[in-house]
Amino acid sequence: MTIKVLVADDHELVRAGFVLLIDSAPDMTAVGEAATGTAALAGAGALRPDVILMDIQMPEMDGIEATRRICTDPDLAGVRVLVLTVFGREEYVYRALRAGASSFLLKDVRPTDLLAAIRVVAAGDSLLSPQIMKRLIEKFVAGPDPAHPVGSAMDALTDREREVLTLVARGRSNDELAADLTISPLTAKTHVSRILTKLEARDRAQLVMIAYESGLVTPGG
Repeated sequence: MTIKVLVADDHELVRAGFVLLIDSAPDMTAVGEAATGTAALAGAGALRPDVILMDIQMPEMDGIEATRRICTDPDLAGVRVLVLTVFGREEYVYRALRAGASSFLLKDVRPTDLLAAIRVVAAGDSLLSPQIMKRLIEKFVAGPDPAHPVGSAMDALTDREREVLTLVARGRSNDELAADLTISPLTAKTHVSRILTKLEARDRAQLVMIAYESGLVTPGG
């Protein structure tokens, strides 16, 4: 299956470079471009891409707000957002992840790494290392956000599911979960799927955020 990608960036040369790279890959195609957050939102609805490469700072509507609107629209549940940023903008990265982005990359990413990231995000996974998440949480999370209540949803998790969620937040893959808990990879995948459903999370990136913000996992833990 060909991965459909929408490129959203307010710099024409940057967009052109990403489009050229994406179209060079045999398993993906650039289905559109957007120079503003408003255009990215419209493109998500009209083109239904699998992945949107989303710049954060754009005119009319920034990438964070565009991401929030895309990720909260039930009709766009299959669209994943991969945020592109520059070094030193951790606060923007955290806000984008909270808005629903599946992952993020620095704009100076190597071409092969960008293509690999698109494939991972299109598959419904994320690229958030536990070290990066720990740094973001320590810097920007003082406690649970009342605008994003998770307490009652967390109560619906079984003890095993809480254990699985804790390991997901620490960066474990399904295979690593299976090894840690002495279960099959299929069972690990089933646990993760059930947790996603119960917590109404789009992907593993959202699970990581919830695990930290609920206090299930702490930055020092």
